Amino acid sequence: MTKGNSTKITDELYRYVLAHNPPLNEVQRGLVATTYEKFPDSAGMQSAEEQGPLLAFLVRLTGARHIVEVGTFTGFSSLSMAQALPADGKLIACDVSEEWTAYGRAAWEAAGVADRVELRIGKALDTLSAMPREPHIDMAYVDADKESQIAYWEELVPRLRPGGLIVTDNTLFHGSVLDESATGSAAGVRAFNEHVRADTRMESVLLAISDGLTLSRKA
Repeated sequence: MTKGNSTKITDELYRYVLAHNPPLNEVQRGLVATTYEKFPDSAGMQSAEEQGPLLAFLVRLTGARHIVEVGTFTGFSSLSMAQALPADGKLIACDVSEEWTAYGRAAWEAAGVADRVELRIGKALDTLSAMPREPHIDMAYVDADKESQIAYWEELVPRLRPGGLIVTDNTLFHGSVLDESATGSAAGVRAFNEHVRADTRMESVLLAISDGLTLSRKA
């Protein structure tokens, strides 16, 4: 095995990356800051700053009009995607917490995209299974409980249109995917990665972005 890139992402280099990506707007920046202020112990659940512009880029690249997000937290990722949707696009955001998503609601409103986001509070599997079975989803972003990732995948793939995209976060899970004796969330991610690799319905790549990001395109 030949490792083609040995670049170490130092704090200085990370700042350089952010400086050469599309900048966060005022609402996004405010939401990131508020999340760290209000939920310091849980703020790591927020998608990394560089993932906001990437998700928006993928929405525009795929021409997505119907997006499903599994795991919304305080709304940074949904805000980023909703802002990239056309005016008549729709993002269904699935989460279990009214407290966390209240900050997302405020941000969507402040950014003028609240009409593009439909928040559904409850178990995401229930929300997904109640959706029409025919392919109609253009893009999905999955960033929720890791033990349920395969179940989310199996609900999403049949509903994804040909050429549609599933983006799954934390697929390196802090490096613990290397631990064959992993339990809990780490074991869930390991099992998910193997499931995705074996799924011939999808073409997938695992990227070393932030904590690991898997992009999967339906054939």
